[in-house]
This record gives sequence, structure tokens and C-alpha cells, in this order.
Amino acid sequence: MIATLTLAALLAGAPAGDSLTRPMAVDRAGEWLAPLPPEVIFRRSYLVGFGGLSVVLIDTGEGLVLIDGALPQAAPAILANVRKLGFDPKDIKFILSTEPHFDHAGGLAALARDTGATVVASARGAEGLKAGALAKDDPQRAYGGSWPRVAKVRVVKDGEVLRLGRTAITAHATPGHTMGSMSWSWQACEGRTCKTIVFASSLNPVSAEGYKYTAPASAPIVQGFAASYRRMNAMPCDILISAHPDNAGPGRYNAEPGACRAYAARSQKLLGERLAQERKESTK
Repeated sequence: MIATLTLAALLAGAPAGDSLTRPMAVDRAGEWLAPLPPEVIFRRSYLVGFGGLSVVLIDTGEGLVLIDGALPQAAPAILANVRKLGFDPKDIKFILSTEPHFDHAGGLAALARDTGATVVASARGAEGLKAGALAKDDPQRAYGGSWPRVAKVRVVKDGEVLRLGRTAITAHATPGHTMGSMSWSWQACEGRTCKTIVFASSLNPVSAEGYKYTAPASAPIVQGFAASYRRMNAMPCDILISAHPDNAGPGRYNAEPGACRAYAARSQKLLGERLAQERKESTK
């Protein structure tokens, strides 16, 4: 079973010399890519990712939708999990992106190439995916680094609905962690029981060393977080999946009442503490 595989075995599916799946030297790669078997979330929505990075597959009845792509070296394992569920990766029509960071977007270029799917992102997200690099206003910009560029990206706006088969997926702009971050929601039904599933982009207010959220240039970032909190608090949300599972609570997803509100509250608390600490340091 895939859950018993080592990281080395997980990566063995990548073709030698493949520039799109070349492993990135990331300190937390072993933790983020801890192998897990595919899992049903509800009805025809599945988890096909890893212990520290969420990747979702939706069966719409007329094609598949994938959300996020983890690190570049993860692409073969994602497709292997799709096959374990009995699906053909060539049936993936869309790959939705939550944010232009290597840990969630690094595998998109390989996944798009190997499936023929269309990558979908926000306008700012598309800029980052095409560049394969962090934006100039990204709080983590000073970390540097790059990942495989995505040649073609379909841009969607906040509130736009992507329809395929029986499924309608809504894009929700959730800026802050990056200004191009996008969350996605859809409804899954079993008989008369329907649940709204939310795949939330990261809202973690982290940064590279030296970045100041209290700096005047960072005001749009802080305002972006505030807008995202309002959006998450108002969003129908029966099941929450977060880009990094541990940010939403124990387990691979959170089906507790108020999960999206708790997710926003966690980020708001962390950002408030960060702003207070920066202000305190500036008065010393």
C-alpha cells in the first residue's frame, strides 16, 4: 500500500532527467510528502495528497477536477493515487491552484503536461505560476527559489463559478498569505444530504526574516487578510480542507461545525500577535 512507502519509493515514479518533476531541496519535503492512501471526503470528492500537503480530486461525472499540485516531485504519486481510485488521469479537465508557492504549485506544470488539463488560478496567482517565482510583494519573497513554470493558465475572478458535469466550483479570493491566493468551494450530495466542501488556501501570516507586516508597503497584505477573514466567516462550509492539513486541525480535513470560522480565527490571532510584536519592537 502507498501508506507504507518511503519517500524515496514515492519519488521513484518520476522519470529520470524530467525537469518538471526534479526534486526540490526543501527541508520539510519528507514531512510534507508523507505518503497517505487516497481517501473519500464525501460522495465523489477525494483526497489524493500527502500528510502535509492537501491535494483534492473531484469526480464531476463528466470529467475530473484536481486542486493543487504539491511539490514538483509529488506529481507521479498524485497521479498514482488517482489511478488507485479507479480513474484515468487523462480525464482530469481542470487543475485549480490555491496559491503561487512551490509547495502547492510546484507540481502543476508536470500534472498539466501529463493530463492535458487546464490550470486555473486568480490573475495574480496566474502571474506567479507563469513566472515560477514569488511575487515582489510576497511576505516570503526573500526566501527566493523557483519552480517549474506553467505555460498556460486560465484566469478566474472572485466569485466566478467553474462548471463541469454535475459540479459547480466557486472561486473565492482569499489574499494575505499571497495576494493571488484563491480558495474553492463546491457542493457534494448523497441522496438528499448535501454538504458544501471548502478547499481553503493558506491563511498563515508567515514571512521571510526581515519582513514587517507593520511597514506601510505591507498595508495591502494586512487588508487582504482582513478581507479573507470576512469571506471565510460568511462562507457556507460543512467540510474544510486546508492547503496544509495541520492548519485546520487534526486529521486530513475538518467536518466540525464552524470549521471555516475557526480557520480564519486562528490566522487572525496569529496576525494580531505578529503585528503587536512588531509594534513593540519598533518602540524599543
